[in-house]
Amino acid sequence: MKSVATLSELPPTASLRPGLTQFAVDPGKSGGIAVRYPGDNVLAFKMPPTEGDLRDLFVRLYNPDNPTVAYVEKVGGYIGGPGAPGSAMFNFGRNHGFTLGLLSALYIRTELITPQQWQKRLSLGTSKGMKPTEWKNKLKAEAQRRFPDMKVTLYTADALLILEATK
Repeated sequence: MKSVATLSELPPTASLRPGLTQFAVDPGKSGGIAVRYPGDNVLAFKMPPTEGDLRDLFVRLYNPDNPTVAYVEKVGGYIGGPGAPGSAMFNFGRNHGFTLGLLSALYIRTELITPQQWQKRLSLGTSKGMKPTEWKNKLKAEAQRRFPDMKVTLYTADALLILEATK
């Protein structure tokens, strides 16, 4: 397992071993993508800044010869809480929908998973009584514990934990 900063650091797709490939996606601008290749080789990326960059990342990570499944976090209607501006919620929904459409266009089987589902599978408890920053730091620390050889960030922590919960 290692952290990869750019697409040029990725191994050639043809060199990947046959077997199941798993993606985990924490959608949104502050989210991330994690991928597990056969042999438990795990990579994680900050969510790319543009739709074209996201497309390029998935095309580069995806090996059409391997069975593949993507687990995408199922999002609620409120991003940033009930007082968030409608434009923020619209943009988030647009990004989420683009991600789902992109995965579909690549013929990648996609399953939605709620935060409650993946957090329960990992016995993480709930954020009740915690400030949002405290909860996010707890999740980051848990991801770092589970992936000690990787540089886990707030961007990639949830995607890595979703990947672990769907193992």
